[in-house]
Amino acid sequence: MIVDCAIYRHGQRAEGPEDLSDALAEARAAGGFVWIGLYEPSEREFDLVTQEFELHPLAVEDALKAHQRPKLEVYDDSLFMVLKPVVYEPESDAVSAGEVMVFVGENFVVTVRHGEGSPLAALRHRLEEEPEMLDKGPTSVLYAIADATVDHYLEVATELQTDLDELEAEVFQPELGGSRNTASRIYTFKRQVLEFRRATGPLALPLTRLAGSGPLGTAVPFVHDKARPFFRDVNDHLARVNESVEALDRLVSDILSAHLAQMSVRQNDDMRKISAWAAMAAVPTMIAGIYGMNFDHMPELHWVWSYPTVILVMVALEVLLHRLFKRRGWL
Repeated sequence: MIVDCAIYRHGQRAEGPEDLSDALAEARAAGGFVWIGLYEPSEREFDLVTQEFELHPLAVEDALKAHQRPKLEVYDDSLFMVLKPVVYEPESDAVSAGEVMVFVGENFVVTVRHGEGSPLAALRHRLEEEPEMLDKGPTSVLYAIADATVDHYLEVATELQTDLDELEAEVFQPELGGSRNTASRIYTFKRQVLEFRRATGPLALPLTRLAGSGPLGTAVPFVHDKARPFFRDVNDHLARVNESVEALDRLVSDILSAHLAQMSVRQNDDMRKISAWAAMAAVPTMIAGIYGMNFDHMPELHWVWSYPTVILVMVALEVLLHRLFKRRGWL
């Protein structure tokens, strides 16, 4: 469905005509651009946009099906970029990603949103309060979307770092480190970091191209040359995010290894305690077993002090073994 459609002349909003062809012609005549926003459009709804703005069929297919990696494609009549805004849900400590597809042409911007967490609604209102920025043309919209998306990445990275600090404290807290669901929580957190990385990692190359700092420093069509420093700034912020994601991933792996090592050490301690108690139980069992064989010719069998002597021997051996195991830390 079409969420919003407007023409921007000299940074000022003007409601566009219902006919998209008329809106594009009016924007070209006025030296402005038309910005159309769509939310999870159907193929039928998108056909009209495709025909009027002559969008490439491969990009249209990606925009309709979604589930794309962040990327940048350059076609003859337009630029196509995919971004994945990320939403952090503090109640469930979960990270979910939506998708924003942006078509940029000479006099138009078409944004397609899938899922939640998109910054487009608030972004459009904020840009309309900054007409000097909108006056830069469609490039300003592309920059604002990329900047808002990456800035939110920084917030999500901070939230994940806080959760990881709490998880780390739980693992290394003696009374909580061995809880049964700790390993499950660590693995779930690692999956959240992986979901975050899928959104941030692939975006580095498109932003590098938009900043004109690739291997050949080639300028990207439909992007104003003066916008390069701004995209370079966004790329710097993304680099910080990716470094944070790498650090989170390494740390959560280390925490999982430490937790498994703790569990292994604790199991070894339990096995030593069990073995020590089993050894202590084996001594009286052996003595009682010998004197329970009921043979006629056994030493001390008919001696008056045999029973108390055997009991004292058992107690003495038990005390000796207990002190020995205690000194070695087995009990």
